[in-house]
Amino acid sequence: MEIIKCPSCGSGDVNASASGTFKCNTCGTLFTGKPESSDKNRLAAGILAILLGGFGVHKFYMGKIGQGFLYLLFCWTSIPAFIGLVEGIIYLLESDEEFYTKHIQ
Repeated sequence: MEIIKCPSCGSGDVNASASGTFKCNTCGTLFTGKPESSDKNRLAAGILAILLGGFGVHKFYMGKIGQGFLYLLFCWTSIPAFIGLVEGIIYLLESDEEFYTKHIQ
């Protein structure tokens, strides 16, 4: 499922009508045409977090470069691996909309 972002507030809570217009449920903005969407996949992020979370690969995938380097810096402690496992499970249990609003924006 593709996440649609509001061009005004950036919220992922957008409804589409049959006429091709969109309405943001957060700020009420009406707009036409397809707004910006996310290319990040919740399933891919979850699998990366579970399998390679100790190295921060899921953070690099989601565009959080600083956090990715922090995971790499402490990968020898195996603490990032445990945190990555927990984060991966959380990513897989969330809906696409929750994942996008909490982790991508």
